[in-house]
Amino acid sequence: MSEIKSGMLRKEPLIFEKSQPGREGFSLPPAEVPRLDKLPDSYLRKEQPTLPALSEVEVIRHYTRLSHWNHCIELGTYPLGSCTMKYNPKINEKIAEIRGLTSLHPAQSQDDIQGALELMYILEKELCTLSGFSRVTLQPSAGANGEFTGLSIIQKAINEKGEAQNRKKVLIPDSAHGTNPASVVLNGFKPVEIKSGPDGYLELESIKPHLDSQLAAIMVTNPNTLGIYERNLREISKAVHKAGGYVYMDGANFNAIMGVVKPADIGVDTMHFNLHKTFSTPHGGGGPGAGPVGVVKALEPYLPVPVIEKNEQGNYFLDIYRPLSIGKVHPFFGNYAVLVRALVYILENGSRGLAEVTKRAVLNARYLRARLSKILDIPYKTNTLHEAVFSDRKLKKETGVTTMDVAKRLLDFGVHPPTVYFPLIVSGAFMVEPTETESLQDLDAFVDIVSQIISEAKSDPDKVKTAPHNTGVGRLDETYAARSKILRWKNKK
Repeated sequence: MSEIKSGMLRKEPLIFEKSQPGREGFSLPPAEVPRLDKLPDSYLRKEQPTLPALSEVEVIRHYTRLSHWNHCIELGTYPLGSCTMKYNPKINEKIAEIRGLTSLHPAQSQDDIQGALELMYILEKELCTLSGFSRVTLQPSAGANGEFTGLSIIQKAINEKGEAQNRKKVLIPDSAHGTNPASVVLNGFKPVEIKSGPDGYLELESIKPHLDSQLAAIMVTNPNTLGIYERNLREISKAVHKAGGYVYMDGANFNAIMGVVKPADIGVDTMHFNLHKTFSTPHGGGGPGAGPVGVVKALEPYLPVPVIEKNEQGNYFLDIYRPLSIGKVHPFFGNYAVLVRALVYILENGSRGLAEVTKRAVLNARYLRARLSKILDIPYKTNTLHEAVFSDRKLKKETGVTTMDVAKRLLDFGVHPPTVYFPLIVSGAFMVEPTETESLQDLDAFVDIVSQIISEAKSDPDKVKTAPHNTGVGRLDETYAARSKILRWKNKK
C-alpha cells in the first residue's frame, strides 16, 4: 500500500513493482488473418518481453496519480521567471487540432497546401508589424535555434563585405540569456562579456572600448534578465552601427514590450521571437517551441530558404532560389502547430489586445515586486517591467535558509517555484514572472504563501530546509540524479 499523508499519496511504486502475475488489462478480438505458424528466427525474440501485469483500472489509477504530481498552468500559478509561462487559451488548441492542418505532410505539393502557406505568410506579416522588421523566417524551432540563425545571418553579411577575418567579437552583457555565448561560439565568433552598470542596464561607456574593426555585433536581451529595460539601446545601436557592427536582440522577453516597442525602431538588426512564450504555448518539459527570426531590409537576402512568397495570381509558393541565403536551419517549418497557435493568439487579441497583454504583464510583475520587496531583498532599485528578481542574501544570513529551500517549500502549497539562481549576477536569485495570466487574487495568494515561508524560515528553519513535505517525492539529490542517471527500469531478478 502507498503511504497516505495529508490526503496525498507519498509514494507511488513503479508500474513494474505493482505487477501481479495473472492480471490482464486488455482483451483482443480474434485475428482476422491466417496465423503464421513459423516466423524466421531473425524476427523472433530470444526471450519474452518483461511487461507488467495489471488490470485496466490499476493502470488508469497509476498514471492518473502520477499526472497529479505534475504542475501546469491550468492547476495554479507558474511564475517561472524568464520563461513566460502564460495560459494557453483553449481556442488555440481547437484550431491547431483541425484535421486539415494536423494531417498535412510537409512534402505535399505546394498546390495542395495553399492554406498552410497562407497561414504562415500571414503570421510572418503580423510578426513584422509587431517588430518593425522587413521579413521574418519561421523556420527556427526554438529560441536557441533562432539565436543561431540570427547570428548566422550576421556572419553571412560580414562575409559578403569581406570582413570575416577581422570581425570576430560579439559583445554579450552579463545580464543576457545563458544560451547567447554558445550561439556566438557555434557561429565562429568570440564572446566578450560586458558588465552592466550599477543600475542594472548597459551604459554606452562600457561599449566604447570595443567599437573597433574587430566588432561583429552586440547581442543584448531587452528587457534584460533583471527585468530592466535597456534604456540606452538606441544610443548603443547607433554607436555599434557606426563601428560597422550589427545589433542582435534576444526576444525571449518580448512579452514585456509587445505592441508597445518595435525593436527595429530602436536600432535592432535582427531578433528571434519565442512564439511558445510570448504567444501562449507554454513549453514546460523542453518543448515544443518556435523561434522565428526577424531582420531589417539589409539582411533580407541572407534569410534561410525556403521563403514564403505570393505571386501575382494570389498563390503562395516556397522560394528556394536565393543565392545569398544561409541555407536551411530546420527541416521544413519546425513545429508547425506552434505557429498555428501563435497566429490564433495574435488574431484573437488584435493589436490593442496584444498591447494590453503587455501592460497587464508589467503591472502584475510590478505589483509582486512592490509587495515582495517588503520581505525579500531587491539587488537593483531600478524599476522593472515583466519580471522581478530578488536575492536571498539577507534571509540566508539571518536564518540559513536559501533560495532553493524557499523554492522547494513552495511545492507544498501547490505553487510552481520561480526561476532560481539566475541571472548569475544576482546572489541567490529568485526570479518571478507572473505574466498577464494571474489575477489580483492569485498574486495576493502567492505573496501570502511566500510570506508564510519566510516566517517559517525565521521560526522553524528546518521545516523549510527539508521541504517539500506533501509532494509525491521528498527532496531529491539533484546532483546525484544528474551524475548517476537511471533512465529505465531493470529487472533485478
